[in-house]
Amino acid sequence: MSANTDQKMRLAAIIVAAGRGTRAGGDLPKQWQPLAGRRVIDWAIDAFTSINSVERVAVILNAEDRDQMDGHHDVMCVTGGATRSASVLAGLTALEGRGLTHVLIHDAARATVSPTVINGVIDALKTAPAAAPGAPVTDTLWRGAEARVADVVDRDGLFRAQTPQGFAFDQILSAHRAFDGPATDDVGVARAAGIPVVITAGDPDNLKITTPGDFARAERIVKGAMAPDIRMGNGFDVHRFGPGDHVILCGVSIPHDRGLQGHSDADVGLHTITDAIYGALAEGDIGRHFPPSDPQWKGADSRIFLEHAVGLAQSRGYQISNLDCTIICEFPKIGPHASAMAEKLTEITGVAIDRISVKATTSERLGFTGRGEGIAALTTVTLVGA
Repeated sequence: MSANTDQKMRLAAIIVAAGRGTRAGGDLPKQWQPLAGRRVIDWAIDAFTSINSVERVAVILNAEDRDQMDGHHDVMCVTGGATRSASVLAGLTALEGRGLTHVLIHDAARATVSPTVINGVIDALKTAPAAAPGAPVTDTLWRGAEARVADVVDRDGLFRAQTPQGFAFDQILSAHRAFDGPATDDVGVARAAGIPVVITAGDPDNLKITTPGDFARAERIVKGAMAPDIRMGNGFDVHRFGPGDHVILCGVSIPHDRGLQGHSDADVGLHTITDAIYGALAEGDIGRHFPPSDPQWKGADSRIFLEHAVGLAQSRGYQISNLDCTIICEFPKIGPHASAMAEKLTEITGVAIDRISVKATTSERLGFTGRGEGIAALTTVTLVGA
């Protein structure tokens, strides 16, 4: 048998999720249990809906679990059978007549399957009627009897079977309809029908969750594969000079012959840092959270605003990776106080001091800052999903 390479491949995926998975423990079957903030099956579904060449995803469910898929409108739900092979046949039958040329069959418990493994199977199906990923066995294998080593098994040519397993649609449908007996996977059904199966590259991280301990390993894998969520925000603020004998910049009081005017303590440095964090979170600015029309913020310590922004970022799962604050003024001189400002920012934000930059520049006596009418500040903050 060979694949039909003359026609355009039209591909669907079947995710088998009708089992009970009792060895994994917990109150629910393993496919419905949480994994890194989602459910096991959600990771498996996304692995296939993110592949452009997969036209449709069908999830095979136990009749008792139909309501578990209420939020997934992008997949077809099919009630499975009493055995794995019966469930797969139910999925194939539901997809019949839709013009599909090929199908991938995957176990929902393999939540950590990668695009590389999936695409490896798809590529093999362009020239073969069936393909499945396998990971070469690298450990020494024993055959045991009565808790003792009875024999050492030659591991040459041995692979650990994985999914998805891919097939020419009509051939695997016919094979399942003709199959009689138990089958641990669809390669066994295909081979019983005489369909040759190509082995593609598997992945040690393509883990099948089976026991309670597998959840921790699977969580490490999916978190490691996730692209970091990085956000950047900018803040800019200006305050004019007025009567006073000091200014407060980045939480540090600096003697000066004038003060800065504002509704709060007019700390232009902390205001820009706060706005930068809000900006990275798409949460507006200080005025949204602490309206200047509210008298309770009159003369308030700007530390309150920054602590709120930091807490909001942390509640969304973000940490401040670094912040860079530039103060623009002719006077007072910032350099002698920059270290104290950085230390104060570390105290307020919890960010390591080697990730905080406080520096100053002038506007070469141009503009309002050059004329000594006030102070401006600009801050850039980077947030990283924790």
